[in-house]
Amino acid sequence: MTPVRVVLVDDQALLREGLRKLLEVEDGIEVVGEAADGHEALRVVAERRPHVALVDMRMPGMNGVELIGRLAAEHPEVAVVVLSTFDEDEYIFGALRGGATGYLLKDCSPEELVAAVHRVSRGETVLGSPVAARLVAELRHLPVSPVAFRGQELLSAREVEVARMVAAGAANREIAARLFITEGTVKNHVSSVLRKLGLRDRIQLALHLRA
Repeated sequence: MTPVRVVLVDDQALLREGLRKLLEVEDGIEVVGEAADGHEALRVVAERRPHVALVDMRMPGMNGVELIGRLAAEHPEVAVVVLSTFDEDEYIFGALRGGATGYLLKDCSPEELVAAVHRVSRGETVLGSPVAARLVAELRHLPVSPVAFRGQELLSAREVEVARMVAAGAANREIAARLFITEGTVKNHVSSVLRKLGLRDRIQLALHLRA
């Protein structure tokens, strides 16, 4: 099995060294580069072609949100996981809107970090428990705009309805009950919406409708 190639991006050398030692002992993970800031990260990613980049949010010269946007535009094949001490909404939403596939806090366990690296390399989205709770709470309190969203013309009326409910934080069971359809039908609608809008998952869908 091809190992997951990882680049570490953090301005603290001691933290990068700790992460390298933690990840290199794991089967199936190879740390292929490090960077101390965003500009260096872009160069290292271009040279080393990682599958995953672990990125800090606050660095000199270019912050994590800007770097994530650049990586998403220039290297969309690289899955970006934020590893930060900060759980403010501006960082979480900025990172996820920018294209990050994961957001973990630095007090997560080694097992959580290793699992996250493998999961995002398979195309999954990974959120630490505190981050996920903040995101869900925020989505439920923010009103979904009634105006048309980008790509809405590609969807059927029912798909638009389902998309707006997902954006409001509703689970499949809740959507099914409110629309008098089965959960399986809801899942099919969600999958169709994601495919038509070119989005990865429900989180991106929710953010897309609130952009």
